Amino acid sequence: MSNGQWYPPEWPERIRALANGELTPAVPRRAATVLLLRDGAQGTDVYMLRRRTSMAFAGGAYAYPGGSVDPRDDDRHVDWAGPSLAVWAKRLGVGESEAQAIVCAAVRETYEEAGVLLAGPTADSVVGDTTGDDWEADRVALVERELSFAEFLARRGLVLRSDLLGVWARWITPEFEKRRYDTWFFVAALPAGQRTRNASTEADRTVWIRPSQAAGGYDRGELTMMPPTITTLRQLEPYASAAGALASSAERDLTPVLAQARLENGELVLSWPGHDEFTKHITLETPEPDETPAPDSASRNGSTPEPEPEQPHPPHPPHPQHRTHQNGPTA
Repeated sequence: MSNGQWYPPEWPERIRALANGELTPAVPRRAATVLLLRDGAQGTDVYMLRRRTSMAFAGGAYAYPGGSVDPRDDDRHVDWAGPSLAVWAKRLGVGESEAQAIVCAAVRETYEEAGVLLAGPTADSVVGDTTGDDWEADRVALVERELSFAEFLARRGLVLRSDLLGVWARWITPEFEKRRYDTWFFVAALPAGQRTRNASTEADRTVWIRPSQAAGGYDRGELTMMPPTITTLRQLEPYASAAGALASSAERDLTPVLAQARLENGELVLSWPGHDEFTKHITLETPEPDETPAPDSASRNGSTPEPEPEQPHPPHPPHPQHRTHQNGPTA
């Protein structure tokens, strides 16, 4: 494979089962992922992490901080700065309580995985150093879901800075995947005075990198990424500053991107509407005559084993793109 695109080896069989009506798609979980940006020496840099190869979902892939929405943040009171919940609900295409939980997830995951907190004691400030033992104890409690983000903010008297976020894209995990996520991608600028750190147990490496540099690594097959990750990287390339990318987010099209699959002339054809670079044709092997089961075996019971599909060659170990704490999405 010429690039670092990731396709799990079980996809062909699951796609065929879906086409045959033998697979019921899982209901996607709400999730949020954040492209944390800063102004670097040669333009905008983005913060990325590499998921551990042991991760059940996208192990080895490069992604952004992100994870599942905590439903406890749907209706708890949150001190809020920036656009109102009504504005966020309209932008995200959901109800106000869902909008609150999705934005909370974006801010919480950035704190859990990068140590950066988009909140402050007032509507026009952000916290400074969050590396003390008491902060770390709260961060761990958030990771373990012992503490909801709304409770965390209330305990510390913090205001969530929704004005520091812009929503960038929305991708939904394909129907043939075991773990499915309805993920909103956000952009945010690194607040002055805060520093990132690898606070995630799910990542073995973190890096600040120019989007063009990361995309080049993907094109050369050096970095593994899932389609939403490489797509959003390419979309960031034209922006010379984090502020410019954040400002442009208000005009971004949030039509959900959902992969499609079809059987065509002995091939499985994968495609992501509007993203032709990910279209993939997977040839399915057909059994040789001497591989046909004898009448006294499985066929006698009316069930002939299906041919094994050709396994797509995994490039490099998959990377993090959409994650949850239950080995879920990280974009």
